[in-house]
Amino acid sequence: MKRTVALMVFVVTCGLSTVAQGPQAPTPPKPPQKHQIVTAAQANGVYRYYQSEFRILALGHNKLKVQFDGIYMTVMKTPNMGYAMGEATIDGNVATFKPPDFEQCKITLVFLPGKMKVTQDGSDADCGFGHNVNATGTYRKIRSGKPKFESPEGR
Repeated sequence: MKRTVALMVFVVTCGLSTVAQGPQAPTPPKPPQKHQIVTAAQANGVYRYYQSEFRILALGHNKLKVQFDGIYMTVMKTPNMGYAMGEATIDGNVATFKPPDFEQCKITLVFLPGKMKVTQDGSDADCGFGHNVNATGTYRKIRSGKPKFESPEGR
């Protein structure tokens, strides 16, 4: 008798849980995420990844002044270097930089709190950089404010 009652309670409980888990209304799709807006104060500064650096200055009208100083250390501890300077366009927190005179190169900068994620489309040669120099990486912001732009000879 106890087994029969326990079995009936079990069957009823399982049936109720199945009904509770029955067909649900589909969840509406999430709206596409908008790019967060980056202020000049958030973008301006110097960003570093290992020995490579980006210097960024907001110019207004969705433009940034960008300087990249890239370094790749060879096995013999000698540096291969890359340099690019020009203007990038920014939309929300994503900027696109194409070094002047290098049509095959596109560098995408994504601004995040305290850092910048960078991806490079194009090889080192496509971008005018030394062998194995690549801008791709997560750059940590090491200095805020208006950066000092330097020529590669001035370093």
